[in-house]
Amino acid sequence: MIFKVTMLVVFFAVMVLIGLYCRKNATDVNGFVLGGRSVGPWLTAFAYGTSYFSAVVFVGYAGQFGWKYGIASTWIGLGNAVIGSMLAWVVLGRRTRIMTQHFNSATMPEFFGARFSSTPLKIGASIIVFIFLIPYTASLYNGLSRLFGMAFNIDYTVCIVLMAVLTGVYVIAGGYMATAINDFIQGLIMLFGICAVISAVLKSNGGFIAALNSLALVEDAAVTSQPGAFASFFGPDPLNLLGVVILTSLGTWGLPQMVQKFYAIKNESAIQKGTVISTFFAIVVSGGCYFLGGFSRLYHAGIDIEANGYDSVIPAMLENLSPLLIGLVVILVLSASMSTLSSLVIASSSTLTIDVIKDNIIKKMDEKKQLLSIRILIVIFIAISAVIAIIQYKSSITFIAQLMGVSWGALAGSFLAPFLYSLYWKKVSKASVWVSFIFGSGFMTLNMLMRGSFPALLQSPINAGAFTMVAGLIIVPVVSAFTKKPDAKLVEDAFASYNETHEVKRSTALEN
Repeated sequence: MIFKVTMLVVFFAVMVLIGLYCRKNATDVNGFVLGGRSVGPWLTAFAYGTSYFSAVVFVGYAGQFGWKYGIASTWIGLGNAVIGSMLAWVVLGRRTRIMTQHFNSATMPEFFGARFSSTPLKIGASIIVFIFLIPYTASLYNGLSRLFGMAFNIDYTVCIVLMAVLTGVYVIAGGYMATAINDFIQGLIMLFGICAVISAVLKSNGGFIAALNSLALVEDAAVTSQPGAFASFFGPDPLNLLGVVILTSLGTWGLPQMVQKFYAIKNESAIQKGTVISTFFAIVVSGGCYFLGGFSRLYHAGIDIEANGYDSVIPAMLENLSPLLIGLVVILVLSASMSTLSSLVIASSSTLTIDVIKDNIIKKMDEKKQLLSIRILIVIFIAISAVIAIIQYKSSITFIAQLMGVSWGALAGSFLAPFLYSLYWKKVSKASVWVSFIFGSGFMTLNMLMRGSFPALLQSPINAGAFTMVAGLIIVPVVSAFTKKPDAKLVEDAFASYNETHEVKRSTALEN
């Protein structure tokens, strides 16, 4: 116990000291929110990866989908690496950096407002961010409850308050740069931790081949009659597995806290290196999490899904590990949770300040007032998310849990298509963006409130979220074809930023 507590104290001390050290980089809005747009490849790639993979993935999704799909759940992690990381960097990274700098936008709603010269569009996007990021933020605490109870036997409320306060301290002090440096350290912990845990679990089951053979013998007539389904290539339910891959992979393309990482990247070289680093990180962390969860059926004797839910799966797999490894797992999950929490609260507070309060509520808001507002809102958002998490833990309110489940689908369903098309296509209309916003957020809200009325395939929030994202990619071009065209001068000016000439070394680009 002394060793585990010491690990926690050292971990928290390092996080806070980095926040205090980075205060010099957080003296204006650009520095606080984007790190001065000068963040290198390693910090950006790890910030992207640690914001992507939170405790929700390690404890919740890995346990749930590993139990449902067996070893085939590893496809989710590989999809996250290829689609959610590598392709996101290739398709979005460079163009996002160029066009957001052209418009001098620091948030996704501010980008929409500038790209379509529409204040209502900016405010509408801000409202969607505010409504759906807060419950998503609260969900980050969920994965910690059982692990802390297993490792320290302390009340979950204490864990929530401790994590919220310490995250708030380093984010408020150092802003994005403190978050990025801490994300790098937390990412290293996640990389090492997941490898160590997988090795220990496989070793306890006789090694990889022995564990896979045991998994092939597991049967569950309620799920499938296919023999060896949980050790098969595509698992017992390939169609729903595809829905999970789409939601958790393509979804990152439309999440404000993820896309905002590209706003801050330093240069071309950083994008190229960051693509490789981010993809490797996702393969190890996300692929590792789902690979680990795929063996959960070997621990079925100690798991009661009906009584304790899917969040009990991963803790049950880990409870007999050595104290050192359990301490490492707790630090791993804390790292995953705190990195994502810091990213979300910066995205929420900067959006509300820059896109709603500035120029709309407070007409003349200088840099100092904006910075103060962002810091105050960070405190408020962390407090709200902590209260929601405590209420959910201590009561049987299911509405909150449902809202957390649809938040990812609502955000990505609203923003992915209009943001992607706006970077590549000149004919995107303002009306098509509004339709995407309304369809994405509205469809997922209705799915939450009237789930039983939806077709069986779409009653799952996962499948519903994947559907809104794919539908948005069709809706935006179709609506744009039949609605008022965007202002030609504004569009040409925006796309001209891609064609600015810069001299580069021959080692970077060959002669014609």
